[in-house]
Amino acid sequence: MKTQSSAIDAGPIAVTAPPERRVLGTALAALGVASFSLTFPATAWGLEGFGPWSLVTVRSVLAALVAGGALLVLRVRLPERRHLGALAVVALGVVLGFPTLTTLALRTSTTAHAAVVVGLLPLTTAVCSALRTGHRPSRRFWCAAVAGAVAVLAFTVVQSGGALTAADGYLFAALLVCAAGYTEGGLLARVMPGWQVIGWALVLCLPLTLPAAALALSYEPVHLTAHGVAGVLWVALGSQFLGLVVWYRGMAAIGVPRASQLQLAQPLLTLVWSALLLGEHFTAAAPLTAVAVLVCIAVTQRS
Repeated sequence: MKTQSSAIDAGPIAVTAPPERRVLGTALAALGVASFSLTFPATAWGLEGFGPWSLVTVRSVLAALVAGGALLVLRVRLPERRHLGALAVVALGVVLGFPTLTTLALRTSTTAHAAVVVGLLPLTTAVCSALRTGHRPSRRFWCAAVAGAVAVLAFTVVQSGGALTAADGYLFAALLVCAAGYTEGGLLARVMPGWQVIGWALVLCLPLTLPAAALALSYEPVHLTAHGVAGVLWVALGSQFLGLVVWYRGMAAIGVPRASQLQLAQPLLTLVWSALLLGEHFTAAAPLTAVAVLVCIAVTQRS
């Protein structure tokens, strides 16, 4: 497969896309969100067997080996030089930044709390996209997005006892770098298949993540448990690679701002997984906040 064989053309998106493409794009983006909703519980499982730095680097190496193998087998050409800058942003934001910062946060934060805070990602992505592309969503779109963000901020302050914690700082930093990576990846997926976007980003990081993984594993003790192995495999293959493949393809079809708003459903899904897989207990504020931002999806999707 070659980069020019993408089913996504480089023309305007979201506004002129035919209905069938919008439906498919929405379904793909939603599938990506469902995959991402398992990331925090899987990370918590992974931390049972791996240290934080080992988990971050090993997940990236495993995903890069799978992606690199696919690129090699399919004889995909190297990306053009003009795309390297965007791929570097994807790599720094999605491959390195977000996993590292959220893993550090989850050492002291519950997955339920982290999931609700990351509910701000749709707004930060929409803002980043607007600044990057010059596209201006409607006032109704922004009102709904800001309403969801305010609900998340209020939840964070209340749950943190009126003051933000170090874990919240990690999470908010993760939002910024991830939004930049999502925006550049979504734009790049208009000219090359989404799986190649994340695939090349992972491969570009391999010279850094491979020695870092070896170093981290030599310093951090590893306890191989069923949960630990399952956790690292999911964040590597499910979240880091396959989830991003369908996510970037969906963003290319329906636009970065609209696709990003589908992530308002992610906190609610993560709360469900946290209760089922981790046995976490949370106050009524968590699901109520998640439901409040979930309501914003319908508004933004109609805007």
